[in-house]
Amino acid sequence: MKERPDVTEAEQETVKTVPDLAALEQEGEIAADYIEGLLDIADIDGDIDMDVEGDRAVVSVVGVKGIDLVGPNGEVLEALQELTRLAVHRQTGERCRLMLDVAGYREHRRSELSKLGTKISEDVKRTGEPHALQPMTPFERKVVHDAVAAAGLRSESEGEEPRRFVVVLPV
Repeated sequence: MKERPDVTEAEQETVKTVPDLAALEQEGEIAADYIEGLLDIADIDGDIDMDVEGDRAVVSVVGVKGIDLVGPNGEVLEALQELTRLAVHRQTGERCRLMLDVAGYREHRRSELSKLGTKISEDVKRTGEPHALQPMTPFERKVVHDAVAAAGLRSESEGEEPRRFVVVLPV
C-alpha cells in the first residue's frame, strides 16, 4: 500500500484491517460455484446460501438430507472447507478465510462449544486448576477461547495439529 502523507499511520492501519466487502462477496461466489459443482457431481440436492460475517465469507449448504457432507466429528466438512478455500485461492491468488457450513452443523457445534467453554470456565474458577480439553479444529478452539474470555478467564492452545487442544487457565 502506498504511503500517503495526508493520512495518519493509525488511519493507514485501519484501512489495511478493514475487510474488503466486494472481495469477500467474490470469495463467496467462487466458493458457492465450487460447492454447487461438487453437489452436482455427487448428485446431492441442496441449496447454497452466501453471506459475509465480520471478516470472512460464509457459504452454507442447506436443505441437504443426511450427514454425508459433515462426516464424523465434522471431518468431511473440514476437508470440503479446505478444498473450497484452495479453489478460491486458485482463482483469486489470495489467502481465503472462508467458512463453510452444511445443514447448520457449525451453528449447532458453536452453541455446544460455547456452553462447554462456559462450564469449564466455571469449574476452573471453582477449583483454581487448569483444565485441558480434547483436541479440536481451529474453528472449535476459537469458539471455546471466546467463551472462556467472556467468562473472564484465559486460555491457550497447545499441541500440534491435528491434536491441538485448548487449556483453560485460572486467573
